[in-house]
Amino acid sequence: MRLEPGQAAPGFHGVDHTGNDVSGEDFAGRKLLIYFYPKAFTPGCTTEACDFRDRHETFEAAGYSIVGISPDRPEELARFREEYHLPFPLISDPDHSIAGAFGAWGLKKNYGREYEGLIRSTIALDEDGVVTGAWYNVKATGHADRIERAVAG
Repeated sequence: MRLEPGQAAPGFHGVDHTGNDVSGEDFAGRKLLIYFYPKAFTPGCTTEACDFRDRHETFEAAGYSIVGISPDRPEELARFREEYHLPFPLISDPDHSIAGAFGAWGLKKNYGREYEGLIRSTIALDEDGVVTGAWYNVKATGHADRIERAVAG
């Protein structure tokens, strides 16, 4: 089920790129952008991560923290974060429980074939954990720019 503005975001728990447990409660009191991406080091996911990296200061100035979530193992996320100098945490979601709770896991179509998979998505939350924006099935290229215009003006 996809989230809509005005809904309370579901809680989440995962392991970050350092192997530490992390939860939604760790971001309480802060605005948050959570972006879901299918796989580290793939062209689209690398473009998207670097676009969020390049706009990180603008999002911070608007009061937003950024978190990237994918099914990748923490060790892979650590390499991805280091190689591309990503200044925000990456969270491992190997069982898709976080993506599922946020509506970012589901039926996809590719060249006429249907399958279950991660839906590239971004969810914006206010300081109280309420959804202020939800973008699903987005294109990697230019997405961070569209989010910047939507939330950071």
